Amino acid sequence: MKSIIGRKIGMTSVFAEDGSMYPVTVVEVLPNVVLQVKTKEKDGYEALQVGYEDKKESRANKPLAGVCKKANTAPKYVIRELEGDEIYGKYEVGSAIDASIFAVGEMVDVTAKSKGHGYSGTIKRYHGIIGPKGHGSGYHRQIGSLATNGRCNNRVHAGKKMSGQWRPQTRTVLNLPIVAVDTEKNCILIRGSVAGPKLAIVKIRSTVETGKAPFVVSPVVDYTTQTIEQIQAAGKKAADDKLAAQGTKALNPMKNSKKMGR
Repeated sequence: MKSIIGRKIGMTSVFAEDGSMYPVTVVEVLPNVVLQVKTKEKDGYEALQVGYEDKKESRANKPLAGVCKKANTAPKYVIRELEGDEIYGKYEVGSAIDASIFAVGEMVDVTAKSKGHGYSGTIKRYHGIIGPKGHGSGYHRQIGSLATNGRCNNRVHAGKKMSGQWRPQTRTVLNLPIVAVDTEKNCILIRGSVAGPKLAIVKIRSTVETGKAPFVVSPVVDYTTQTIEQIQAAGKKAADDKLAAQGTKALNPMKNSKKMGR
């Protein structure tokens, strides 16, 4: 298993060479600098403590500045621990883990904090059922009965679903295929949506589920290497070749205007 820390940028759509469209989440993956190596002898477990995104030295406290100084790097905004036998033991303090550890077609799990909804009512927070919508009804989106029976009818029992703060929660989305990896731009495109708002910190790891059918990913079209005219010409040539293979000729609207009743 391997893992890395990134930042969710947003969602978009990309097209493959076979014409498929993939809805993807763009994750910026800057180099994760190894700050400490956790060992079983000293810490009781094995992990790599990494830092993500540089910040000014004046904004770092003395403990963080000392740790980053030993790693010969600038202080970091985000510090996390990564587990995995595929990365532990291969990186030393001061080295960097980049997006190249993942490849196109790999299945990953993405962990992040979901969006917070603030103070929410019972219907929204727990997906309750509303009352009749008629004007004569006095019950629409209320909490419902709070009555209790028996000896403990002098209080509301613990665990009653009521309105309150719908806070962010850590969520993991399983089995998402990687569509593209760009080490030059430090980004990974993951098919599907992941938890969290834009610019949220996410953790990408190898999927823990096994036995699933692999997702075949076609190569993604790179529009930065071709002009629009070249792409249009290539598309027209591909369409003409397809018609030629079927034994038909492409219609010329000017030449066949009389046959088409124009």
